[in-house]
Amino acid sequence: MTGHTLTRRSIIATGLGTALAGCTNPRLFDSPPPAPANNFGALKPLDLRPENLIKITVCTRPLRPAGPRLEAEVIGDKTIVHNYGHGGSGWSLAWGYAEAARDLAAASRPTSVTVVGAGAIGLTTAIALAETGAKVTILARDLPMETRSTRATGVWSPSSRIGYRSATGDDFPARWEALARRSYARHLSYIGRAGHPVEFTPQFYVRHEPREAPLASDHSGGNEFLHLGRNLRGLTPPWSERGTHPFPTDAGVRGGLGMVFNIAEYTRQLTEDFHAMGGRIERADIGSVAELARLPGDVVVNCTGYGAKTLVSDTSMLGVRGQIAWMAAQTDRLYGIYHRNVTALSRRDGLLIQETGGNDYFGLGDDSETPDRQEFLAAHAKVAPMFDWG
Repeated sequence: MTGHTLTRRSIIATGLGTALAGCTNPRLFDSPPPAPANNFGALKPLDLRPENLIKITVCTRPLRPAGPRLEAEVIGDKTIVHNYGHGGSGWSLAWGYAEAARDLAAASRPTSVTVVGAGAIGLTTAIALAETGAKVTILARDLPMETRSTRATGVWSPSSRIGYRSATGDDFPARWEALARRSYARHLSYIGRAGHPVEFTPQFYVRHEPREAPLASDHSGGNEFLHLGRNLRGLTPPWSERGTHPFPTDAGVRGGLGMVFNIAEYTRQLTEDFHAMGGRIERADIGSVAELARLPGDVVVNCTGYGAKTLVSDTSMLGVRGQIAWMAAQTDRLYGIYHRNVTALSRRDGLLIQETGGNDYFGLGDDSETPDRQEFLAAHAKVAPMFDWG
């Protein structure tokens, strides 16, 4: 068995870097836009009564200190493209990395491709490949609505746990920015579609004095997480101080419009789009690199997320635990707040309560997916006072 790896540097050398650099979007909001039409002071309170709790889910975010793996490897006569390890940014970055993975696969001029994994990265990658005219099949242990991707917060967060500053390399921020902008543009194409798979809703940062202390300290061995949000300044609608708001606080509120993924509907829509292009999804459990190399198709694309830690023995992969408590959907009050390190977000497919811990180290190194009701109750106690549901 022989192997050859196209590294990030060789990706750039072969032209992908130029392609990515050329796809950045102009700044959309260089000058302040008109104030949003939303009457932010007239929002109905979120009904957070504990009896509305439906379920608690946990997902493991796939953090790679060096950033997502995007590269091609030749094993024998099979090209395998790896596209995994997007931390807490999987949904946000899915389309940009999908198109980049497609470009890597295109070097082999495939007529048939097998994608392994049916989460956000797998579905978008499969669609991007099908758009080239290739026959694409998804093989996955978990079908789309069973994947960890469906347990995500569902907001635009392209820099969430994307990697460590010391491990990503000097060229990573520019490459990340190009892919993030590319992804954002594709998400925008789903706005206005039936079922609202993607939409903008009001979001607020509700301050608290004294500031809430983080629940986790730095236990990463001194590694600092990379934060790149400023690189996208001007891309999304700006936030501002809100003098009018419905929250009982004198500490101040900042807010604006944020992109939200209604994950149940978005997953359904992506699956439908893939099937409409002739794609097939089959359940299969692939257990090793050797099995990947034996799969049908001219090219195999590995989009297995945290599963890649075992599948391809990626020992660099770190799990980051994230728990969400789900309440019944409240579609007449679609907005979210962040208060005392807790997110309360009303999406069309459910109302979410999530303890964030106050920093990126919360949940780091913990891949347990057992729900913790006490975590929910503690988070609920912090955010519920912001709402009077009568």
